[in-house]
This record gives sequence, C-alpha cells and structure tokens, in this order.
Amino acid sequence: MLLCLDVGNTHILGGVFDENKKLIARFRYATDLIGTADQFGIFLLNILEANKIPLKEISAIAMCSVVPSCDFTLRHALSSYFSVPLFVLQSGAKTGLMITYKNPNEVGADRIADAMGGIHQFPEQNLIIIDMGTATTFSAITKKKQYLGGSILPGMRLWMESLKEHTAKLMAVDIEMPATYIGRSTRESIQAGLYYGHLGALKEMIAGYKKEVFSTEPVLVIGSGGFSQLYKDQSVFDVILPDLVLQGLCYAYELNADRL
Repeated sequence: MLLCLDVGNTHILGGVFDENKKLIARFRYATDLIGTADQFGIFLLNILEANKIPLKEISAIAMCSVVPSCDFTLRHALSSYFSVPLFVLQSGAKTGLMITYKNPNEVGADRIADAMGGIHQFPEQNLIIIDMGTATTFSAITKKKQYLGGSILPGMRLWMESLKEHTAKLMAVDIEMPATYIGRSTRESIQAGLYYGHLGALKEMIAGYKKEVFSTEPVLVIGSGGFSQLYKDQSVFDVILPDLVLQGLCYAYELNADRL
C-alpha cells in the first residue's frame, strides 16, 4: 500500500492507496499542529490503526509539500516510524508533463500533482484545474500534456482572515453558501461577499482561460480542494475531484519508483 501526503499551508491531506490504486483511507491534519517528529509519526500510526491498515502493509510513501519549514520534521517522522522508500515530488522528478513555465521549478508541487492526476484520469483532453484551498490556484494543461501555467489568488479563508485582521469590527464567519446575495447582518454580509465574490472570480477566470488559451477547443474544468464542494450546484465545474492531488501523487510515485 502507498501512503500519500500533500503538505499544504493550512492542512496536510493524507491518503492510503491499495495495490489496485484505490483510495481506502483519507485524513486531514492541521499543518501548524505538526509539533515534533514523534508527535506526527504517532499520529500517522494511530490513523492507520483507526482504519485497520497494518503498518507492515505500507510499502512506500509519496509526499509533496509547499511548506519548506515543515519538511525536515516530516522527513524525520517518516524515516523514524516507517522503514519504506520515500518519494518526494520535487524538481527533477518525472511527471509526464511538458512544463512551459518560464522557470519550471517555481510551479508548486501540489499543482504538479493535480495536473498529473488530471492527465491520467482524462487523457488527451484540455484541462483547467482549479484547486480551492488556502490559495485558489488555476492551471491550464493541454491535451498534449503541456502545462502552460496558471493563476493564483487568495483562497476563501484568507479573504475572511484578511477582513478580520485588518478591520476593527468585522469577524470570522463560517464559510458556507449564503441564502442570498444581500446579507441582513454583518455576518451574513461577509458570507455573501466571500461566497459570491469567489464565484464571480471563478467564472471570470474560467471564461478568460477558455478564450485566451483554448479558443474553440473543448476543455474540461476540474474542481479540487476543500472549498470546491461549495460550488457543486453553480455549474462552474464539469467535475469535482476532492482527492485529485492524492491521485496525482500516486501516479507520480509509480512513474518514479524505479529511482528510489
């Protein structure tokens, strides 16, 4: 079995794939609560036990990270509690993508994993992948597996935290779909602004990508990340795959296993 970890700024998304590449367990852990290598290592052991997955069944680990300050602790935890190969998706790894970024090393490992998951599940299709986490990222991938680039804007939680931290009277709110565009209280007004403001950004960016990059060619719009589910009824995504980055990590490991 393969243990996958996507280390993001807010959460670590983890999953375990069986020998048939089926995701059989999924979990999240707050990134700022990693603590020591022992704390995180014991957490992983407890997760495996809770999901009735014997430690001896884990044959390898695949990881991608956009939080360099956590990498040493994570590597230490994994090497201390697991005696299996560790694959880290980073510069130099085989991806199956032709990255046309000015500096390919600048592309976040999570965005590469998303792209790899996309091209494996939807081969020979033009893709717009939108990952809605701490940041909302857009990636454009052609049917020829060219990673053209993308866009990054603050995610919904960052919008909310910015309002809270830089105003005197605005508060944190639950991020959810509001009943109306027009809030009848400060809390409802913030919720409406967060939700529909982001919806407007999604629609504008998708339309721009289709016009600027893909012209008249068909393109599949994939939603991923924790907040994508909020927009499942808004017709902005053709498909929502919350675990796309984990699927991409699984494929990336297979592609690079001979190097470990």
